Amino acid sequence: MYVLQSHTFKNAVKKLHKNQKESLDEAIKVILGNPLIGELKKGDLAEVRVYKFRMINNLTLVAYKYDEQNFLIKFFALGSHENFYRDLKVNI
Repeated sequence: MYVLQSHTFKNAVKKLHKNQKESLDEAIKVILGNPLIGELKKGDLAEVRVYKFRMINNLTLVAYKYDEQNFLIKFFALGSHENFYRDLKVNI
């Protein structure tokens, strides 16, 4: 399986502390194990999936697209729920 990261996602990951990165790594392992686990969005964000997980007792969202034909996952955004979807629309 191929994994790509958007510039926005890379920047968000760079700002995380070590213990936060460990939580993110676990979430990414879950996504890679079952790419259809994220909730499929509708409307402007069609084809985008969002997976929710806990990062140090805070709800965190990861947005990604899964291309089944090419076995490709592209991660777009990482963050809390506040303004997440608004910012995601701009980045896709």
